Amino acid sequence: MPTLFEAKPKLSQKSKRVPPISTQTGRVTPLSCYVVRPEALRFETQEPDEDVILFMRQHLVTTVPWLLVSIVLLLAPSVIIPFLFAFLRLPVAIPASYIVIGTLFWYLAAAGYIIVNFLHWYFNIYIVTNHRIVDIDFVQLLFKRFSEARLSRIQDVSYQTSGVFAAIFNFGDVHIQTAGELPNFEFGSVPRPDTVVTTISELIKQEEIA
Repeated sequence: MPTLFEAKPKLSQKSKRVPPISTQTGRVTPLSCYVVRPEALRFETQEPDEDVILFMRQHLVTTVPWLLVSIVLLLAPSVIIPFLFAFLRLPVAIPASYIVIGTLFWYLAAAGYIIVNFLHWYFNIYIVTNHRIVDIDFVQLLFKRFSEARLSRIQDVSYQTSGVFAAIFNFGDVHIQTAGELPNFEFGSVPRPDTVVTTISELIKQEEIA
C-alpha cells in the first residue's frame, strides 16, 4: 500500500520552551491500546523515579483479520462442512466416531489459533516513560523479548500511515532511530502515531534541558 503520510521531526535542536505533556491519567483495561499516564501500571524493570507516559498496543482494528478467520474456523464443523457434504456423494459412509474425533481435533486447532493470536496482540506492548522507551515482544508462549533505549540515545523519530484503514482509524508505525550499536525500534500499528512522535520529541527536549 502507498504511504499516505510520513513525518520526521528534528530532534537535534534544543528548545528553551517545551510544550507540556498531558498530566491527565488514564485507566488500562484488557482491551486498551492507547493510554496516557496509565494509573497503577508498573513493568518488571521500572525504576523508582520512572513514570509511564504512554502505554500502547497495536490498534484493535488490526485484530479483525484473524478474528474473521476464527469465526470461519468455529462455524466450519457445524455449518460449512455439512453444507458442502450435502452436495457431495461419498463412496463410503463415514463412521460417527470418526466425525466426532475429527470435530474435536478441529476445534482444538481453532482454539490454539485464537489463543496464539490473542496473546500475540495482548502481550506485544510499547511503553514510553520519562527516561526511556520499552518494547516488549511476545514471540512464543514461553518466550518474550524485552528491548529498551534511553531517551538520550534517540537520534530520530518518525511515523508513517499506510493504507485506507490506517488513515480512517488513525494508526500507523512509529520508527525510532537510536545511536551507536543499539537496535532501532518500531512501534507497529499503534493508535495516534503523530501524538506518539510528538510526545517522545517533547520528552527528549526535556531530557536535554535537564
